Amino acid sequence: MPRVKTSFNFFKIIVSLPSKDVKMTILDKIVENKRIEVEKAKVETPVSSLQQSIYFERLGNSLVEELKSPTATGIIAEFKRKSPSKGDININAEVDETTFGYAGAGASGISVLTDHVFFGGSKEDLISAREKNPGIPLLRKDFIIDEYQIYEAKAWGADLILLIAAWLSPEEINQFGKKAHELGLEVLLEVHDEEELEKSPLEFADIIGVNNRNLKNFAENNVDASLRLSTLIPPGKVKISESCISSPETVKILKESGYKGFLMGENFMKTADPARALKDFVSQLN
Repeated sequence: MPRVKTSFNFFKIIVSLPSKDVKMTILDKIVENKRIEVEKAKVETPVSSLQQSIYFERLGNSLVEELKSPTATGIIAEFKRKSPSKGDININAEVDETTFGYAGAGASGISVLTDHVFFGGSKEDLISAREKNPGIPLLRKDFIIDEYQIYEAKAWGADLILLIAAWLSPEEINQFGKKAHELGLEVLLEVHDEEELEKSPLEFADIIGVNNRNLKNFAENNVDASLRLSTLIPPGKVKISESCISSPETVKILKESGYKGFLMGENFMKTADPARALKDFVSQLN
């Protein structure tokens, strides 16, 4: 009898084990790792220390106002060394040289990846980009899951943060957006489909971004999502298209659908000279 009881209990344990490890999406893995990183960072650098940053009291650069300018290219050029879908893109790229070149080539804003494990970025990348480019809007591109990261973004010199509707609840979107505004940061809310747009509160969203790439599997290679959602985004919101943009003709089509900004990374970063690639791209927009 004891042997049977032990076997039965063991069976119960096995069948009750969570199966998420088998079914986890790339986004699940990124966020799971992010939770560990954030808890560690909170211990190593409390909010009180972040508030001592030289950037904490600075007045930010507005990407919203930049994108509304009739002379703006609308290109938000991204600095990233690798991605889950493409692997290494430009692993040895220098953030100072690249972002300074982006600014000189006509970028309306610059996105800097700060996730290290999956994208090869770091807080030092954002801080360096800020030091080199004091007058251009900088987006901290990361997976925000905690208010603490918003304090980090402010302390590292960002002008706006990214909130991803695919992972966040409506309550978190509101909470994080409100905190960002309290700290003087703009908010880019990213959606991928109609469901995410409908569920997301937009009160604190300064910019609505449509990610053409599905973050659950990092698939798709077109701008269909942006074209599909263009008329569903409230007219008072600045809207940008993200990912899967590789030609000036695509930008022109998106402009006709009301998009003011175009977040592009891989298209420039995969070249030997990302700034030159951006300059050539911009020259074909007119």
